[in-house]
Amino acid sequence: MSSRALTWPRTAKSSLLRQQASPFGGQPTLGASPHRSFSSSAYRPINQSAEFSSSSKSYDRLGRRAKEKLLDREFFLSLLNSASTKREAKSYLARLKAQHSPKAEEKPTPHNSKDIVTQSLPSGVNLGTFYGASRSVYDSPVFRHDSTPPPPPLNLPEERLHLSLIKLRTPQLLDDSIIDGVAKTLSQLNRLGMACCVVVDPGTVDNANALRRVAAEQAERISMAVDAQPDSKCAHLDSVLSLSPAHPESPAVLSRKALLNPLRDGQIVILAPIAYTEDVPKAVTISANDAILALTKELAGLAIRPDPDEDPWLTAQKVAKLQKEVSLDRVILLDPIGGIPSFRGPQTSHVFINMEQEFDDIKNELLHVQSGEAYRATAPKPDDNSLNGHFEGHVDNLQLSQKALAMLPSTSSGIITSPLEVSNSARTPQANPSDVSAVGTRRQRNPLIHNLLTDKPLLSSSLPVSRREAMNRRRGSINAPSSHTTFVKRGMPLTMIPNPRVEVWTAQNRPRLKLDDPSIDLPRLVHLIEDSFNRKLDVQDYLDRVNDRLAGLIIAGEYEGGAILTWELPPGVEDDGSAASEARMVPYLDKFAVLKRSQGAGGVADIVFNAMVRSCFPNGVCWRSRKDNPVNKWYFERSTGTWKLSDTNWTMFWTTPELAENSQKFNDYEQVCRSIQPSWADDTGVVD
Repeated sequence: MSSRALTWPRTAKSSLLRQQASPFGGQPTLGASPHRSFSSSAYRPINQSAEFSSSSKSYDRLGRRAKEKLLDREFFLSLLNSASTKREAKSYLARLKAQHSPKAEEKPTPHNSKDIVTQSLPSGVNLGTFYGASRSVYDSPVFRHDSTPPPPPLNLPEERLHLSLIKLRTPQLLDDSIIDGVAKTLSQLNRLGMACCVVVDPGTVDNANALRRVAAEQAERISMAVDAQPDSKCAHLDSVLSLSPAHPESPAVLSRKALLNPLRDGQIVILAPIAYTEDVPKAVTISANDAILALTKELAGLAIRPDPDEDPWLTAQKVAKLQKEVSLDRVILLDPIGGIPSFRGPQTSHVFINMEQEFDDIKNELLHVQSGEAYRATAPKPDDNSLNGHFEGHVDNLQLSQKALAMLPSTSSGIITSPLEVSNSARTPQANPSDVSAVGTRRQRNPLIHNLLTDKPLLSSSLPVSRREAMNRRRGSINAPSSHTTFVKRGMPLTMIPNPRVEVWTAQNRPRLKLDDPSIDLPRLVHLIEDSFNRKLDVQDYLDRVNDRLAGLIIAGEYEGGAILTWELPPGVEDDGSAASEARMVPYLDKFAVLKRSQGAGGVADIVFNAMVRSCFPNGVCWRSRKDNPVNKWYFERSTGTWKLSDTNWTMFWTTPELAENSQKFNDYEQVCRSIQPSWADDTGVVD
């Protein structure tokens, strides 16, 4: 692995020569030796070294070696606390190692015996002639004609650069402690293999010269804060962006090489939103959003302007080559106003946004609240200019994320959060010296590092509000909107059949819908179910059972995930179309499936579940799962209640409010979950 891929701390490098264990236990990694792992020191109580943290006054009393060990310990502690589990941190490091390890077929072939022996010698150890002949033998003259070609130079493949593009808004309004916390996080991201390019956004000022001066000053201020971090270097670049006479409103990157070289060298690049005109060299202050989009376009390989007469195939080859050089994995917006708030439903902020599905709705929601047409009485009234500016800022961040991610692959993601939240999570908890028995406080997860390790939001978007509050370890009213970190994906379209916005899903207006309807791709639906459950479906038996009971379908993307929902009647209740019969119908989740390759990533399950409980069945739905199903933990967190069905292998889940207080409805739910017969073609011997 190259140093650009993962810059290990100094003490860690030396210990790797003695260790074979991963820094997170388990599998050996990075070629080291058996016995001790980094996690042994990272799990000591935080208050043991709080007195000598890197931000404490006692830090200066430590020696150089002790300072290095303390800084390394803080780095690994931050890494472990930012991941949900050690497994996630270990998994990320394994992926990072695999990305930068040369493939077997790409290893250069030695051209003579000297090369073979030299490559087998342990580096830095002089073993004389123990492994072969002396150096003089290899350096002795050999018979070779002038026409004999020398060995070709080694053309090692260039390592792909993984990059995050960051916009820091109005840093002049932030104090030095926040800037230092952000700089520390950038340094940690860089050490974890994620190069950082930061664009300073000074906001809006009427005077263009004053705006340019503020941007330059703040870029220099951030550069100094980054340089102050251990093992961290910064490059404050000028003349990166240009404006051509042909496209005066669209800045472009003047030199791709000048931008990428310092990033490949492990430096954090800081840019001010200043472009230079090409015809008459002149510095022009541009919008930071335009700078972000210009950089995104360049790093995505889409900035080339091909000749009209050029073969399209050659153009495609050029674009593909540029895209192999750089992977723009994250677009991060650090704004004091934080993530995108929510004014619909009980949730107060959007922790995850699927742009393909939710962009228009969230944008309209913000615009309505800004104009005073609040969705709920507790939403704030934009009476003053500052609050009105907040709404404009949220809309601006939402649109910028949407435009940037539209140019990137679906694997890329965006993060909208506040510098304060990033800075707070980067600080070391301080122990109270007056309290000898004080217990160390678990530090707040860093949203940027957590997302790098897991590619997930801090909290699942499908969690009920009460569970979010419990996981945040906080209490408070859900009425006032709070700005948390928002995780953004270009995402996937979501199809609901029938559309609940047009036709509400109720027992009274059940659709005349069957799974073999032309609007449904039945073979792909069957494949989705069989792949998710890893079992063969008896298709005809299943169709016979659900076709007359369908409430609707939810399909995510190209059948990457989905849910089949039905209206079920308890045994003994006749479906005669009467009001009494319809009142006894139970909203039932018959199948919830996600392709194996999409499970645990991309938020597919959250997207489908949110659509079910918020749009399709907002008044509640029930389902069942085998008691030994590993997905049950996920179900437990999202359900309102559960009930283990006696004498069966089933557990019943529901989201219906106050179900336990309605004995008739609860009994109907239980009878439905007991009576439905599975429709699998294979007999696995599992007792239901």
